[in-house]
Amino acid sequence: GNCDILLAGRNGKCCRFEEADARAIGRNATGVRGINLDEGDEVVGMVCIDPQEQADSQKTILVVSENGFGKRSELEDYRKTNRGGKGVKTINITEKTGSLIALKAVNDDNDLMIINRSGITIRTHTDEIRVAGRATQGVKLISIREGDSIAAVCVVDKESEDASTAGTVEEEQQ
Repeated sequence: GNCDILLAGRNGKCCRFEEADARAIGRNATGVRGINLDEGDEVVGMVCIDPQEQADSQKTILVVSENGFGKRSELEDYRKTNRGGKGVKTINITEKTGSLIALKAVNDDNDLMIINRSGITIRTHTDEIRVAGRATQGVKLISIREGDSIAAVCVVDKESEDASTAGTVEEEQQ
């Protein structure tokens, strides 16, 4: 009940509110509105962050657009709003960037897996993605071919070089 919730829509808006603002209701109920979306918009991601643990973990908010652009922003850049509000701009949506497709909480100890619709997968260190302002368009994370777009983004623990090579050696010996 002490966490902050961030909800983001495809049009690049993000609403941050306290978890306690979403009251507990029965499982048959419709629920409460977390973010007020424009016509044709949809929620693409949700992040739950405990502000007390935030100071220790140094998590940042990562956003990725469908044309391969992404950036990290500080949690403090997102002001708290009322639940059900329009939210604040989390990424500058242009024809070049495309719509927002992912919202994740990351720190420097994470890696990012990005998968294209054509099947290409890359893994990149999150500490290589610079922390930028909330309303910027970000940097190019992956080059996208014409007609292709990002299908999925996943946060995984950073793998050391020794661990990745040790696993392949063990498999070859068996």
